[in-house]
Amino acid sequence: MTKAVYQATGRRKRAVARVLLMPGKGNILVNGNPYKEYLSRDTISKIVLEPLDVVEQNNAYDISVNVKGGGLTGQAGAIRLGIARALLQINDDFRPVLKKAGLLTRDSRQVERKKYGQPGARKRFQFSKR
Repeated sequence: MTKAVYQATGRRKRAVARVLLMPGKGNILVNGNPYKEYLSRDTISKIVLEPLDVVEQNNAYDISVNVKGGGLTGQAGAIRLGIARALLQINDDFRPVLKKAGLLTRDSRQVERKKYGQPGARKRFQFSKR
């Protein structure tokens, strides 16, 4: 007897997360490490659990995540989207709850590029009249 495995992808900024969801006891591994160890700050680790909290399935699934690119915040956002998409594969009735919480929307904001002749994307060099 094989366990059902649900796979989904989440993206945010430059981060890409591949999420595997299996029935289990609530263990979450990110790149082979416990998620609290990998995502060191408490605020970031709470972001990852958001989809499970909303559908009240905290200890129902084991989650294995491969994530690369970006920083910790972007990776946490990518993991969150991946978990939410995987939960949809399990039960379509979760859709209205997840959608209302805004967990199915990919945050499309990207870093604005730096322009030539300027120190940053929007910042300008100080103007000197004389």
